[in-house]
Amino acid sequence: MSNDTPRQLLGGLTATEFLRDFWQRKPLLIRGAFADFECPLDPDELAGLACEEGVEARLVEEHGADGPWQVRHGPFDERTFAKLPERAWTLLVQAVDHYVPEVGELLEHFDFLPRWRLDDIMISYASPGGSVGPHVDQYDVFLLQGSGTRRWQLGGRVADDAPIIAGIDLRILERFAVEGDDDWVLEPGDMLYLPPAWAHHGVSQSDDCMTLSVGFRAPSADEAITSFADYLGEQLPASRRYADAGMAPPADPAELDDAAVARMRALILDTLDDPAQMAQWFGRVMTQPKYVDQLVPAEAPTDVEALVAALQDGEELLRSPGSRFAWRALDDDRATLFADGDGIDCEPTLARALASDIPLDAGLLELPGAAELLAALLDAGSLGWADDFAEE
Repeated sequence: MSNDTPRQLLGGLTATEFLRDFWQRKPLLIRGAFADFECPLDPDELAGLACEEGVEARLVEEHGADGPWQVRHGPFDERTFAKLPERAWTLLVQAVDHYVPEVGELLEHFDFLPRWRLDDIMISYASPGGSVGPHVDQYDVFLLQGSGTRRWQLGGRVADDAPIIAGIDLRILERFAVEGDDDWVLEPGDMLYLPPAWAHHGVSQSDDCMTLSVGFRAPSADEAITSFADYLGEQLPASRRYADAGMAPPADPAELDDAAVARMRALILDTLDDPAQMAQWFGRVMTQPKYVDQLVPAEAPTDVEALVAALQDGEELLRSPGSRFAWRALDDDRATLFADGDGIDCEPTLARALASDIPLDAGLLELPGAAELLAALLDAGSLGWADDFAEE
């Protein structure tokens, strides 16, 4: 869809208008973002997912047996849910798009944003009165009402040092006041966009309240600096060190003077100021899978000729649930395909195809190096055969 075409998902705004006026600037309430929306799973199915090993899930009870705002982490069992009160508790399950294909398909509607910015879809079920308290998230989020109803109240953008309630396993704001008329009840198909650091409080109004949260990756400055420095450090020669050739004799041998600090600063800044290395690091860090153990490497190297034969016989490869791809052109003839935290040099058309959502079938074999790259991604667990996924 063109970026200048009005979208129901954005309340009639074009992608260009939304990104210009709302993205990371201010909230947007969108009534009927998804017409006649039916949630891909029901509360019992969500609870079943929360009982599975390896699935990240939390239970939040506002009035827990051990105190207010009690948080428990999964996996859970049927007895856990049987003992819950009738009101004021919430179940949150992360990355449901990794486990339920119908949930993953919802991400296709957000193609007006960089694919590598998408993180996951969390789904929450809340009993009547259930919530996780007024809080802020440090990332953009679209809150899609899946079933039932939830009341959302917004409190405006808050500072980093806003006081939070001490002694609990949640970052709940000590003070929360609704800003203006930002108080709505969302019904299935309604959606609320929130930029980072915007205070919000959502409370279930029904016994079937399910909310889908489409979240986005946003590395913090401290994480990015540490990660990029580590990436560069693995490649720098040991000979690249602090140096002070031609310096003047120090007035005081014990003083750390401005000239010395300036030389150290120049060494660090010159090392960090490498756009090509920055791009290679950025592609790797933004495609790292949310859960590394979801990728299952092949037990033995893939035979390239066998892979080609299978594709020509009509078999199809799929991108593994949770795998992440991006690409970047290096020049007219070469590009880097970023796949699950790795960077692979290949032909640009091939990199673009693999990072898109087109089918991975025999048609790809026409591109130079495709067979070998597909085999490498299959070995790494980033790809899998469609028949194998269907059996899971």
